[in-house]
Amino acid sequence: MNEPRPHVLIIDDEQEICELLAIRLEHNSYRVTAANNGSSGLSVLEREHVDAMILDLRLGEENGLNVLSEVQQRSPDIPVVILTAHGTIDTAVEAMKRGAYGFLTKPFHDHDLLQKLAHAVESSSLRREVAGLRQAVGAQSKETRLLGTSTGIARVREMIARVAPTDATVLITGESGTGKELAARAIHALSPRSDGPFVAVNCGAIPAELLESELFGHIKGSFTGALRDKAGLFAAARGGTLFLDEIGEASPAVQVKLLRVLQERTFSRVGSTIEEETDARVLAATNRDLRTLVTEGTFRQDLFYRLHVVPLAIPPLRERQSDIPWLARVFLERAASRHNRPTPRLTRDAVSLLLSHRWPGNVRELANVMEAALLLSRGDQICADDLRQVLGPTNTSPPPSFSSPSVLPSSPSGLDGLLQIVQLLQDEQAVLPQLREARDIFEKTYLTELMRRTGGNVTVASRMAGRNRTDFYELLRRHQLSASDFKE
Repeated sequence: MNEPRPHVLIIDDEQEICELLAIRLEHNSYRVTAANNGSSGLSVLEREHVDAMILDLRLGEENGLNVLSEVQQRSPDIPVVILTAHGTIDTAVEAMKRGAYGFLTKPFHDHDLLQKLAHAVESSSLRREVAGLRQAVGAQSKETRLLGTSTGIARVREMIARVAPTDATVLITGESGTGKELAARAIHALSPRSDGPFVAVNCGAIPAELLESELFGHIKGSFTGALRDKAGLFAAARGGTLFLDEIGEASPAVQVKLLRVLQERTFSRVGSTIEEETDARVLAATNRDLRTLVTEGTFRQDLFYRLHVVPLAIPPLRERQSDIPWLARVFLERAASRHNRPTPRLTRDAVSLLLSHRWPGNVRELANVMEAALLLSRGDQICADDLRQVLGPTNTSPPPSFSSPSVLPSSPSGLDGLLQIVQLLQDEQAVLPQLREARDIFEKTYLTELMRRTGGNVTVASRMAGRNRTDFYELLRRHQLSASDFKE
């Protein structure tokens, strides 16, 4: 397979220079796009992948140095070679200070230009390769933040950022598959203990008679099969974080020892009377209602209050509908990468089916469904029929009824809310929402998509929206959106 040609963007107000450079570069296997002013060149950056740029410092009434600064702000990984007939040492120094990769003066020799450009493209390739490796390592690590742009998941991320720097015990609640362990790993990764171990144990997956030994360790001969001393997970997590998943499944005996460890910061191994100290931060999670278990007498009330210092509730996927289409595409891309296949496109009917599904398995179910749909699909797109092979006829709900004023979700946002408004406008029997409600849904959907496309760059996004930065920040604040949520 032929390697794609490096793409070079030329910004020069002299048409003859653009044509001359294009001929020379295309002859040397480059793909060239030319622009005669800064704004046109910056527009190319928004639409296309560019490997290197050649920029003139005199662009009519525009200052090329200002264009250079804008390029550095938008795409700092693109090397910019300055080309000008007005080269002075001062200008060269200033251009290099602003991030220029190289500097050539007119008239120039082809050899100098091609050599400089070849080095620039190689530099760009290496930067992006390193960024790709970092992204790949981050994707394989579970210490990544929860994905999504909905208000619900944004609040979870905000809470994680607030509690992570502390040593407070956090009780993470949520249905199975919502990402409770991911939230715990995010708390650990953002904490001062991030260099320490993160130790996770599922209390429901270990037999009750073995869980105590697993957590606290044992000494040789303390029970049948204890052939040697063993350090438990509390000891293994010293200086780090111990994550107790499905804490509601812990036996009464384990609950007693957990309470002591949280109160006294000490524990003893099974069969031992020697007290050991622990410096592990405890995070716990459950998909059960611990208050109900306390009422039923199967979970200690005092332990509940010890664990419930900071409650963190992860919303189910059905309450994050605006995240579903975006998450589906993310999981589809990841699955395609794992299986070395091109990423197919989701058709509109496929997205509608995803939005109508109840997702009892939450985000984990969505990830599995998208991987299965990828493997079963035959073309370059995934349609609703492909998804039905995986989802089956169950667990879907009918489209929402539009016969009453309460047709929109209590916190409408995202593609699903927008689609509902469109359907309302097409149904003459439906009761329309108030203009303000419809406008808020569109505005938040528009802002979310704009920030996604710009990678959280407020300068670029505000310009695309035709608003100044101050007004744009106010719009983001009003809709509880943060630029940092959209940055890689």
